[in-house]
Amino acid sequence: MAETSPPRTSELITVRDWLRYGVSAFSRAGLVFGHGTQSALDEAAFLILVALHLPIDQLEPWLDARLTAPERAEIDLLFAQRIETRKPAAYLVNAAFIQGHRFYVDERVIVPRSYIGELMSDGFATVIEDPSAITRVLDVCTGSGCLAILAALTFPQASVDAVELSPAALQVAARNVADYRLQHRVALIESDLLSGLPPDARYDLIVANPPYVASAEVAAFDPEYRAEPVMAHIGGEDGLDLVRKILAQAPSHLTSDGILIVEIGTGRAAFEHAYPALDVLWLNTQTSEGEVFAVTSATLATQTKPAKRRR
Repeated sequence: MAETSPPRTSELITVRDWLRYGVSAFSRAGLVFGHGTQSALDEAAFLILVALHLPIDQLEPWLDARLTAPERAEIDLLFAQRIETRKPAAYLVNAAFIQGHRFYVDERVIVPRSYIGELMSDGFATVIEDPSAITRVLDVCTGSGCLAILAALTFPQASVDAVELSPAALQVAARNVADYRLQHRVALIESDLLSGLPPDARYDLIVANPPYVASAEVAAFDPEYRAEPVMAHIGGEDGLDLVRKILAQAPSHLTSDGILIVEIGTGRAAFEHAYPALDVLWLNTQTSEGEVFAVTSATLATQTKPAKRRR
């Protein structure tokens, strides 16, 4: 049987037509997802909605809307670029979303997709009883600045410091902070984790989404993940190199009743092997389990000695 040719894009008229075409094209090309979307369907919908300047969480009302020729051309170009470049869709449209909030992104920063953003939507209610008591927040490895901005929005009484080692990433973060008009509350600091902070800086809440991917996994990355800055991923042999440093540095910068919240991806087993006596609370979301933990200042002060690493 002769192979059927794909439909010509000129025949695609409605949003539904383009959605179906995108799913087929992305699946046929073997694209990899995980930068805010988890499937070819999600990815096609994301690109269509952003291109058409429609609400990112509403697809159904527009499925049978007929597109103009310029709109079809723009979507066609974005689909082709996604397949040909293998770049994450967020880079193609310079946009990423967390809990409905839009942030500018480009290749200078990792595409934001932290579970901490999801957990912040209720003010970390599991571990923070009184959100009004949070007056100083630190965001470690801020990247695009998204978590620092969300912290400022979640805790309106708080001033927020955001530290980042990459000067290029700080440029992106500055743009996002300015977009949200939060320059008076969010301070961006170039620092290697917490080492560049004043010795007397103390915070009620420290959030950290550091690089936590093991070196061997980074070496095997698909093109979509290789498009991101490698320093935003690589966490050493077991993925915990930066996590260890944060746990060592955080006690000096937390208030007496402060809380540290850290995202470590799928490294829970390695973490529990490294810190068998550390009493942490794992914070699960609708789409994750055992990837984010919270620990109190008091616990860190007494229990942070790591187990000896295997040679």
